[in-house]
Amino acid sequence: MKLVVLFMLVTIPIYCYASGSGCSTLDKVINSTIDSSVPEEDYLELLSPYVHGPLTKNAVKELKQCFLTQDEETLKNVQVMMEAIFNSDSCQQSS
Repeated sequence: MKLVVLFMLVTIPIYCYASGSGCSTLDKVINSTIDSSVPEEDYLELLSPYVHGPLTKNAVKELKQCFLTQDEETLKNVQVMMEAIFNSDSCQQSS
């Protein structure tokens, strides 16, 4: 599970840089992932356009469950880390 989270975090700056939308979709997914008030069912519904089969569905459930089991301090630290990534030189959007 740690490898999956690490892989997702490594790909975020690349996706953000390649995105012409300003990462609004990615922001919504990340915020929903981190937000402990978002239930697993709602999270699956949000990601349904990107879930193609039972293996992906199980991976998405495991990822959300990983964040649901964390305390609020850890979730706040993840949010701080995501903001640092998005504000880094690697993820700057062109005007």
